[in-house]
This record gives sequence, C-alpha cells and structure tokens, in this order.
Amino acid sequence: MGESENQLVTSIEHITQLARDYGLDFYHMRFEICPADVIYSIGAYGMPTRFTHWSFGKQFHRMKLHYDLGLSKIYELVINSDPCYAFLLDTNSLVQNKLIVAHVLAHSDFFKNNNRFKGTRKDMVESMSQTAIRISKHETRHGREQVESFIDDVLAIQEHIDPYESHYDERDHNNDTQDLLLFLLKKAKKMEEWQKDIMSMLREEMYYFWPQMETKIMNEGWATFWHQRIMRDLELNEGESIEFAKLHANVIQSSTTNVNPYHLGLRLFEYLEEKVGTERLFEIRETETDSSFLRNYLTKEFIQQEDLYVFSAKQENYEITSKDWTDVRDTLVNQRLNGGIPVLLVNEGDKGELVLTHSYEEVELDVPHLEKTLPALYRLWGAKICIETVLEGKDVLFSFDGSNVKKTYR
Repeated sequence: MGESENQLVTSIEHITQLARDYGLDFYHMRFEICPADVIYSIGAYGMPTRFTHWSFGKQFHRMKLHYDLGLSKIYELVINSDPCYAFLLDTNSLVQNKLIVAHVLAHSDFFKNNNRFKGTRKDMVESMSQTAIRISKHETRHGREQVESFIDDVLAIQEHIDPYESHYDERDHNNDTQDLLLFLLKKAKKMEEWQKDIMSMLREEMYYFWPQMETKIMNEGWATFWHQRIMRDLELNEGESIEFAKLHANVIQSSTTNVNPYHLGLRLFEYLEEKVGTERLFEIRETETDSSFLRNYLTKEFIQQEDLYVFSAKQENYEITSKDWTDVRDTLVNQRLNGGIPVLLVNEGDKGELVLTHSYEEVELDVPHLEKTLPALYRLWGAKICIETVLEGKDVLFSFDGSNVKKTYR
C-alpha cells in the first residue's frame, strides 16, 4: 500500500469516528477506488451490476464525455445497501476524497434512518445481478431486439408504481389504482409470461430507487450539512482549506432557474438548526420526505432570506411571476409531490381501453413526453389509451389508438 493510500485509510478512520461522535448512524461502509470508466458506468446504470440497455450506454457516454472534456465530474457515488458501498475516483485528491467520505457517511445515515427507506431491500446489488442474468436468458430465448424493445416500453412508464403500497402486494386491483405496472401485470391480455417476468423485475427495481427520488433535497442537504461540519473539524493546511472551499462552493452553487438540492437542503437544515437545535434535525431527517420537509419548514422568513421566487419561461427568457412566500412554498412542494412524478390513476374502460386520470396538482404534464409515451403504453396494453388531464385550466383528453395521438378539449 502506497503512502497516499495509507493517508486515505487513516483519513477514512478519522472521519468515520468524527461522524459517529456527531451521532450519525450508518451502515458498515466499504470504500473502493475506481478508474473513471468504472465510476461513470456505475453512475449511468445506477448500480455496480445491472441488466444491459442502450439507454444506460447512452448515459455513460454522455457523462464520460463531459468528464473527459472537463465539463463535469462525479464527486460522490454511494449505493443504498448493507454493507454500504461508496466509490472514489482514482484521480481524486486527498481533500476531495475526505469531502466525499464525509458526504457519503451522511448519505448512509440517511438511508439507514429515514422512514421512507425502511422497506427498501438492502441486498439489491445481488438482486439486480440476478435480474441481469434472467433478462439475458430471455434475450437468448426470444431475441435481444425483441426483449430490448419491450424494456424500452417498460422504462417509459417505470415510475408509475404506488410507492406507499407494498411492492409484494399481489392482490387483484380493480379501478383507480396508482400502480400502473401492477395493473398491466394483472390485466394486460396480450402480455406474454416472459414479458411479465421482466416487468415484475423492473417494478421491483423501481421500489428500490423510489425513496431516493422522494428525498433528493433532504438527502443531499443532509450529506452536505455534515460534510461541511466534519471537514471544518479536520486539521487542514492553508492549501487544503482553499481546495475544500472551492469544492464546497461548486457543490452548493445556486442557480437562478433551477433548484440545486445540495444548496436548498443545506440552507434549510442550517436555518432549522438555529431555530430548533441539532437534536431536532435528526428527528426531521427520520420522518420527512421532500414534499413534507418543504411544506412544514419553508417559512416566510427563510424564503425571504434566501430570495426565492416563482418564475416561468417566456419564449427564451425567464420571468419572475411571484415572490409571495406562500406561492413559493406551494410551488416547491407541488414540484416534489410523489417524487416529482405525476400521479396517474388507472382503470379499464367499458370498451377495453386503458383510461388514466391525472391527479392534477397545479403542475401540468409534459405534453411532448406524454405524446411519446402513449405509443409505448399502447403496445404494453394492446388497446386504446386515454389520459385525462388539465392544460391551461381546461380539461383535456389525450388518446392513442395505434395510429395518431389525439387531443380533445372537454
């Protein structure tokens, strides 16, 4: 083991003890040093082992190209599992790795203690490896192109599960269920057994990823809050302190047109610590999701202090539409409801069509995305698809019968 590796091992031990002293309670950690190709492959696939698909490859090449051109860099990669895996880029400096270690320890604490992760399988690394093997066997039997086309269609709707209902629930659903994938598994008449097997496995994977979607602001804010505190406790020299300050500033850089979860989460946890104390923060990180976190703790004082506002796109420009604190709070909460995924209630119509009703919460559906998704849903269901929603305050029905997408105002 070289000197730099010895320094990293010593730093990990020191940072781990500091985190424990602060009260962080995390899974047993396994840190691995990897080259960029491995890091970005895991980042694209979401796991060290997962089934192959063109979309993951496309994501990998985009991420790796940005890294090669110096446009972006993955600073952290941590897997919610027990033991918890964290991956460090082999070109990181010691200061970068110290920050990442502190950051992922707090992520692991969040994974272990937040209520939304309680039902998450902790053996998903092994489970996804088995899924990849099963999908590979289906490709051998039915042809890779046919299997990949089916996976394309499932991935287009994969987020539409019911995150608050057990994913092991095999009861027969009737009308008005949020779990579109389970509805298709039970009622799609033309779906073959191998297709149901694949959809069932992808549905299981989505239950693993869902809590992370629901807690993005909280989780990143929590990790940033603690890496900042732990790094300030380390005896950094002047050069290391400057490097850390630049890294941290880059992570929490705010934007005028997007919500940076690292920045908003950190600032809200700092604000709450001043108001209610550090001990109460641990209770908040246990019980809340992003939507409840923002609804309960985005105060008028905080919103004005952070100069938050509501804006809309006007042609090529952005225009502030409101700085009223309740508008800001409600907009942010609505954007984070259901992990930011539209809630669609599904049932089978009288003529065998699939009817979905959008539970409209002041956030409109992405129409171009909707029009691209309807054909995929049609292929999965095997008959006409209808989606009821609201656009510009008017009720509208989108439908697809295998030929063209139709939009009808009602």
